[in-house]
Amino acid sequence: MPGISSDLLLTCGWPRVTKFILSACAATVAEMVTFPLDLTKTRLQIQGEAAIKQHGPGGGPQMAYRGMMGTALGIVREEGPLKLWQGATPAVYRHIVYSGVRMVTYEQFRDVLGRSEDDTFPLWKAAIGGMLAGAVGQFMASPTDLVKVQMQMEGRRRLEGKPPRVHGVYQAVLKIISEGGIRGLWAGWVPNVQRAALVNLGDLTTYDTVKHILLRNTSLQDNSLCHGLASTCSGLVAATMGTPADVIKTRIMNQPRDMNGRGVLYTSSIDCLIQSVKGEGFISLYKGFLPTWMRMAPWSMTFWLSFEQIRKTMGISSF
Repeated sequence: MPGISSDLLLTCGWPRVTKFILSACAATVAEMVTFPLDLTKTRLQIQGEAAIKQHGPGGGPQMAYRGMMGTALGIVREEGPLKLWQGATPAVYRHIVYSGVRMVTYEQFRDVLGRSEDDTFPLWKAAIGGMLAGAVGQFMASPTDLVKVQMQMEGRRRLEGKPPRVHGVYQAVLKIISEGGIRGLWAGWVPNVQRAALVNLGDLTTYDTVKHILLRNTSLQDNSLCHGLASTCSGLVAATMGTPADVIKTRIMNQPRDMNGRGVLYTSSIDCLIQSVKGEGFISLYKGFLPTWMRMAPWSMTFWLSFEQIRKTMGISSF
């Protein structure tokens, strides 16, 4: 809101609106910087599924992509460098909703419960708050996540000679609604929410906890170094906890649907989990872990550094 200071927003009773806007700005910066890694991760997660559908477990030709660098270079070589940002628009839309809601929810949860007498926020409270915030934020943003995943796969579909399913965000939304109704926009919301709860258990909980441990027990000040160390820890924990749910979420959201909007490959997240492990082994649940972590680490660091700096610039207390 140009020309309106944060003090005015806060005194007018809009602290949540202010924090929502700041969270959305920081998330947009982080998303655009790291989006190519998200596209790479999605392609890696989908390719094993495609081979099984065509040739059955253990069969089929060599995978099109081998590893994160091979996938990224293949996309640049076959589709062009700008395709590394295919699906970035709905991804930004998603994070405006997702990150804005999760950050406001977590802070509200923390304020309601309050810190202990020694000014600490117990780990169990932070864990509950992180999971709750992630689940609420992701449920609200689930339609944009569905559009993002489908748009990310369009470049690969064209190379395989398949007709494009979507040509843009608006057309993708209309197509999803025409096939599955309004409910179709929330296809795959269960694994989506499960994944977000686990990721935020790792991200929000770890960042908040590690940051305040560093401030209490070391000589570090509440500055970029402290924020960078805490965000590095949060990115690693979030990737470790969230990758299996991310694989399942991506496969459920990318599967074709029948006339009633039901998936034709998997009946539930449990069914997808069983089929993936049975067809490709347990390690398939960590397919794309490296690009997931290599994306979450810089994403987390970019987000938290930006978020804390924006709050400081706007005169709002540190997270």
